[in-house]
Amino acid sequence: MAKDYPRIVSTPPGPRARAVLAQDQAWTSTCYIKEYPLVVERGRGAMIEDVDGNRFLDFMAGIGVAATGHAHPEVVRAIREASEKFLHICGSDFYYPGMAALAERLAKLAPGPSRKRVFLSNSGTEAVEGAMKLARYHTRRPAFIAFKGSFHGRTMGALSLTSSKVRQHAGFAPLLPEVYHVAYGNCYRCEYGKTYPSCGLHCVDVIERDLFARQVDPEQVAAIVVEPVQGEGGYIVPPADYLPALRTLCDRYGILLIADEVQSGVGRTGKMFACEHTEVEPDILTVAKGLGSGMPIGAFIAKESVSTWGSGSHGSTFGGNPVCCAAALATLDLVEREYLPQAARVGPVLMEAARGLARDFPVIGDVRGLGLMLGLEFVKDRATREPAGYLVHELVQRAFGKGLLLLGAGKSSLRLAPPLVIDEEDVAIAERIIRECLSELRPD
Repeated sequence: MAKDYPRIVSTPPGPRARAVLAQDQAWTSTCYIKEYPLVVERGRGAMIEDVDGNRFLDFMAGIGVAATGHAHPEVVRAIREASEKFLHICGSDFYYPGMAALAERLAKLAPGPSRKRVFLSNSGTEAVEGAMKLARYHTRRPAFIAFKGSFHGRTMGALSLTSSKVRQHAGFAPLLPEVYHVAYGNCYRCEYGKTYPSCGLHCVDVIERDLFARQVDPEQVAAIVVEPVQGEGGYIVPPADYLPALRTLCDRYGILLIADEVQSGVGRTGKMFACEHTEVEPDILTVAKGLGSGMPIGAFIAKESVSTWGSGSHGSTFGGNPVCCAAALATLDLVEREYLPQAARVGPVLMEAARGLARDFPVIGDVRGLGLMLGLEFVKDRATREPAGYLVHELVQRAFGKGLLLLGAGKSSLRLAPPLVIDEEDVAIAERIIRECLSELRPD
């Protein structure tokens, strides 16, 4: 059956969209970013339609959120049925079946053989904050290690871990003390000036030989917080030995390993969680974004041996909302049954399309990714690898005008993070539009 998208009937933003833009700009906070003037009316699968009838192929999924596509009938049905029963009863103080069922489901899905316990939150940043609190409580240590280029959220603790863009920190000091940032395992932009036989082991070894020797006693470190695939920093996949080396380092010093899977989890990389690609079991794992197919829900999943805090040590009024729990359970059903295999099948097709673009356009310096989480890094020159962020911006804007929704990441990377429902035809459409845009820009 032929796709009914993309379809541009009125150059965006159209007249109805412009009215919404004017209202929004008059009344919403000035901190909002707004990547381009998309004003959404409805969505279905991998398609988004704006208020003027334009239809777009979505290759950003609301920043990795719409795992099962937009308005999946099974998720919508679960939301409707749950909402007709009751909308709220605080999960920190009372019980209901959906919360218990979701906690058990996540505990059993989390990587590794250890028994787990789950705390449900409203968002990824709340999940990270809770993981940080638990790490400090359990270890009785103050310090955290995070990574350059990382993004963990915008509340004060999570923001202190974040090291993506200076504007995210500017004006909010002082941030949480005792947070140390080190280089991520980015082989394309290795901070150590050369390629080592074992890049991951070397990056982790530097933490021990430099950071622990000069700045912080490892006995004071509560946790290392890492994205198994760095998201906002540029969709960077570290070398295969990187996470296992971090696991070994943490075990050596009694440090907890927190895997932030807010963006990489729930099937995006072709496995339920990205750390499964290297068979690493974190002590705490955070998840959100794709978990509720758009409903606001997150969680941190901790080994039972780490969950040593007592009643009342942490809580949330809205975390684990019953309607959101229903959406999450329906989402997990769909991902396990249909979309994990889909991401594993279509991911290599998308990777080959991205590599084809790189072969034809020298401004694409690097292509990396797992499953349906791909990054294309743009450079002015492949020899110097100087970032070309302006090209990404222009490409995203042009693609929007042609009916393809994209987003950048890091200094000069294009992220490809479509809903897990896309098929080979969607990949071909996206490749064609990106190719058209790059040809028009004539960057080479």
